[in-house]
Amino acid sequence: MAPRAYWKGYLKLSLVSCPIALFPATSEREKISFHQINKNTGHRIKYQKVDAESGDGVEAADIIKGYQVDKGEYLQIEPEELEAIAIESKRTIDIDEFVPRKEIDELYSSNPYYLVPDGEVGQQAFAVIREAIRQEGMVAIGKVVFTSREHIIALEARGNGMMGVTLRYPYEVRKEQEYFDDIPDEKVPKDMLDLAKHIVDTKKAKFEPERFEDQYEDALKELLKKKQSGQKIEAPREREPSKVINLMDALRRSVETERGSGDRRKTASRAGDHRAPKKAGRSSARAKKAG
Repeated sequence: MAPRAYWKGYLKLSLVSCPIALFPATSEREKISFHQINKNTGHRIKYQKVDAESGDGVEAADIIKGYQVDKGEYLQIEPEELEAIAIESKRTIDIDEFVPRKEIDELYSSNPYYLVPDGEVGQQAFAVIREAIRQEGMVAIGKVVFTSREHIIALEARGNGMMGVTLRYPYEVRKEQEYFDDIPDEKVPKDMLDLAKHIVDTKKAKFEPERFEDQYEDALKELLKKKQSGQKIEAPREREPSKVINLMDALRRSVETERGSGDRRKTASRAGDHRAPKKAGRSSARAKKAG
């Protein structure tokens, strides 16, 4: 079943426009989720909205939004008052400017979306805008309205489509100084830094997200399998805390450990290289025999 578009509208660059559809680029639906149930009956828990003071149930029609101005005191906002300030959805992403990708601080990145042409009409215009963004090596900045709120969105070419990432507003980003200013300015000895850099060098790799493993999700699946088959669930034995050693010793031991791991990886790699030709040889022999 094809995914449902989160938003549909138009992408516009000056006088060039095309119909587009936006789809969330990420999903957590595949993760295992739980319901809350009554342990005694096995029935699901149902939540009811009640008045915090009287404890009486409240109908949905009687619930409005409130902004707390003091303890226990709220400024009540009616739905029509919110509608009065709602930003009109133009259903259009107007590209306002282009900026270098490196100038966008990662702290401002929020949610990613895939942009695709919506139907055959406008596909060429979509391609023109996409390739202009790609070849200029820039990120297009525009605005889009989701659920009555306006969002800044950064667009860049990705394959045959585009990726849009909504950006946070400055007031949503906390200042790093509030957290980093109290960190003392430690002077790192050169021999310690050299050892640490050596460890970094031995751990260098390509970014391959397909190798990432969600160990907790795997453990949950295993837990559910065991529960379904009636197996007893036992907690693993706790590991003893490692003995405290000084930083220099820790760095030296780390280097030795990584060196050993590196040698094992090289040996395994060579073994794989040696095995490959044998397989090819056997295949060739079979081919000759078949011939």
